[in-house]
Amino acid sequence: MTTQRVSLVTLGVSDLGRSRAFYEAWGWVKRQDAQEVVFFQMNGLVLALFPLPMLAEDQGRPDAALGVGAMTLAQNYATQAEVDERFAAALDAGAAELKRPVAAEWGGYSGYVADPDGHVWELAVNPYWDLAEDGSVTIPDHLPES
Repeated sequence: MTTQRVSLVTLGVSDLGRSRAFYEAWGWVKRQDAQEVVFFQMNGLVLALFPLPMLAEDQGRPDAALGVGAMTLAQNYATQAEVDERFAAALDAGAAELKRPVAAEWGGYSGYVADPDGHVWELAVNPYWDLAEDGSVTIPDHLPES
């Protein structure tokens, strides 16, 4: 059994319809609606949108105040132009601009947006990681010395 993995990422949202519309406008394709949860199939894992009160209840802590923004989800791309295009597409879909894409000191290129609920997405180029056509990344065995 592989233990170092993620199968599903669930984002708590305040308005399921608004969040579904945002991700669909950003180019995501909904795979399933199931009792007020929306699922998007990704490359090897699933992204779910779940209303905040229902997520807290499902976690066994119905009175919890669930927060956002303390974690970043990321999409890696092969080129700066791809990052710029996806950044613009996110803004067009209704994302909030947090940081325009810029060259990073370590040699990459990245920017940040937040979805309508404040979930943060980094859009980046990392020239040191291997990027497959489906967007999955692999950290090479031998990285350059820092």
